[in-house]
Amino acid sequence: MSKERYNQIIDEAYENYLKNWKPQPVVEDEYYWLENELVSDRPLPKDMFIHCIKKDTEFSEKWGLKIEERELSLEERYNLIEDDKHTQFVNWQSLGTDRVKESLDEQNISTKLITLTYNNETIESYE
Repeated sequence: MSKERYNQIIDEAYENYLKNWKPQPVVEDEYYWLENELVSDRPLPKDMFIHCIKKDTEFSEKWGLKIEERELSLEERYNLIEDDKHTQFVNWQSLGTDRVKESLDEQNISTKLITLTYNNETIESYE
């Protein structure tokens, strides 16, 4: 997924949130803090919206956007290497975990998988 497409989807979901957001009465344990202020009478800024989508399942479901991030295993990272680079790792398992990790890092092989789902569209990207 390109960063541009990721941003388009986030923008679309956030615009939907802004159009449909309504002030909610403050209920204990069901509010957000922003800049040390209780926020219930105004929509969240985009960065807080994204944070809440990632951390709050109920909030995520309400707005139809899901963002999941997870670390890739060394084997998953190895499998991302372009075929022509595989010769460098013919015996990669015998190199030891630290050396494999170091080599993958040197080649800037992604360490994280990001899955974004919105409007029945799921996109995966590596970072």
